[in-house]
Amino acid sequence: MNQIQEQVKTAFSELLAVAKPQRGDLVVVGCSSSEVAGGIIGKNSSADAAKAVYEALQPLLDEAGLFLAVQCCEHLNRALIVEREYALSHGLELVNVVPHAHAGGAFATYAYHAMKAPCAVMSVKAQLGLDVGQTLIGMHLARVAVPVRTSVKQIGGALLTCARTRLPFVGGERARYDSDLM
Repeated sequence: MNQIQEQVKTAFSELLAVAKPQRGDLVVVGCSSSEVAGGIIGKNSSADAAKAVYEALQPLLDEAGLFLAVQCCEHLNRALIVEREYALSHGLELVNVVPHAHAGGAFATYAYHAMKAPCAVMSVKAQLGLDVGQTLIGMHLARVAVPVRTSVKQIGGALLTCARTRLPFVGGERARYDSDLM
């Protein structure tokens, strides 16, 4: 589990360095604890792997002033677990569900019980994300999503994909853009 935590810390730190998020931005994380533990997504939920990933990530989020959205599995239509404060302040559509290991996934379940005042929402538009184990977080990223390559390619046995977002460019060949927003 120490190796998993180090992989998470390294990957997320590298993502932060590239993405340069603003305090208050949202990070969406999809995590197959089954894949992290070396199994097949949806088949071998691991509470230990979920705990290791969450506990490595949360202090880094707190330090950067970022909010977390945890994507549930397909059995909950990829609903997300967020802090109620964030959901209400951003006008998110709340849904009634409590994740568990076999409907929501071990990572969402751990997050739900670790958060101060968790709730489930139908969708978000996050500024950056970690997809651990090919959980398909793209639907929860703001446009335009840009892949970020990190030195960490896997968390445990799970493939890792990182992304940041940028504002869409409008205009054309005559337009000028603010490089700080790219």
